[in-house]
Amino acid sequence: MSDKKASNQMWGGRFASGPAAIMEAINASISFDRKLYAQDIRGSIAHSEMLAQTGIISAADQEKIAHGLNTILKEIEAGTFEFSTRLEDIHMNVEARLADLIGSAAGRLHTARSRNDQVAVDLRLWVKDECFRVAEALKGLISAFLERAEEHAATVMPGFTHMQAAQPVTFGHHCMAYVEMFSRDLSRVRDAIERMDESPLGAAALAGTSFPIDRHQTAKALGFREPMRNSLDSVSDRDFALEFLGLAAICATHLSRLAEEIIIWSTPQFGFVRLSDSFSTGSSIMPQKKNPDAAELVRGKTGRVTGHLVGLLTVMKGMPLTYGKDMQEDKESVFDAAETLDLMLAAMTGMVRDMTVNAAAMKKAAGSGHATATDLADWLVRTLGLPFREAHHVTGRAVALAEEKKVSLEKLSLEDLQSINPGITEDIFSVLAVQNSVKSRTSFGGTAPSEVRKQIRTWKKRIAKA
Repeated sequence: MSDKKASNQMWGGRFASGPAAIMEAINASISFDRKLYAQDIRGSIAHSEMLAQTGIISAADQEKIAHGLNTILKEIEAGTFEFSTRLEDIHMNVEARLADLIGSAAGRLHTARSRNDQVAVDLRLWVKDECFRVAEALKGLISAFLERAEEHAATVMPGFTHMQAAQPVTFGHHCMAYVEMFSRDLSRVRDAIERMDESPLGAAALAGTSFPIDRHQTAKALGFREPMRNSLDSVSDRDFALEFLGLAAICATHLSRLAEEIIIWSTPQFGFVRLSDSFSTGSSIMPQKKNPDAAELVRGKTGRVTGHLVGLLTVMKGMPLTYGKDMQEDKESVFDAAETLDLMLAAMTGMVRDMTVNAAAMKKAAGSGHATATDLADWLVRTLGLPFREAHHVTGRAVALAEEKKVSLEKLSLEDLQSINPGITEDIFSVLAVQNSVKSRTSFGGTAPSEVRKQIRTWKKRIAKA
């Protein structure tokens, strides 16, 4: 059967001639939707089994169809299957090959089904599978952070606001911030799976079918919780794809923020971490350079993922019910975003596991910028009973004096501090050291090493059950 003849047969008697070359080029999706081959064949086998169970087709025809589809699956996986752009998409390519293999019985497969519900179920299956992959990758990244947090629960470093040293924290606490972020990403993935766990198969073109199909059977066979309840909605929406792109964009943004910190931390000016050679490159002209290229690429690829979300939102915003060919534009966005996110997660997990932490550099930087000023203000409130605003003013004067003398707050003498407020005692120096400052932050979720270790234990249990 020629490609042209096959294309005309697939379209039916309405079209007397084949498509123009330009129409063929803009219409065909086989170059990218071939990625759905496993889901398409899986859906077709489930559909054929249901057709046989309900008596719509014979058991003999179903057996031929299933055998032919499994043969095609093996051909695709072996790389011997010939895809044709004239056959437009993965569905027609598979169906045409099935006809070559089993003859007229292939024509019965499309009974009570349309390409509209077929592509909806294929993509939904693919996105659902990808969500499970992302969930596992996120668990791996969270576990890597838990390991680093446990190692550095008491490693002091500066905490920042506005990229200025603010208060001392621990590196373990900083790592646990990302545990929280990525755990929310994980919960978004699981929520998305729950919402997309409904099968559109059986909605046909848009109105359902007059054949006595069993949609609950196909839904169960394909691993869905239940069938979708409205045939129009089943074929017309791609919110499951949008939700995937949304969670991917949020996760990518978290990865990008982490990448930015790693890039900053690995500079000689900071020297907080050193990336392994596995995630760094050199310079073609400057032999001393060790560039954090993996982190930079994670940061750069975030725009790509976010762009796919905006792109598909724009495609869908003007779509009247039900199906339009515009929706063919959903797949490349989803496929590329998924591939990009998978790579970003793998790269970041590797970087977190492999990087060397310079605890001495972190501790030295933790005392810079008068980072314990808030501890001084808190001490004035707690010990001397000053209103916080007055304590804030006193502390500001102490900072100004330290800057004038070009020393840190803890290097001011008791006389210096008493010149600002006579009530200050020797006890003040117990809170001005960064280690003591960190240990004092024992509020729930605080940076005290004891609190960080509690959070680590909690999250280890959660991830073990996840």
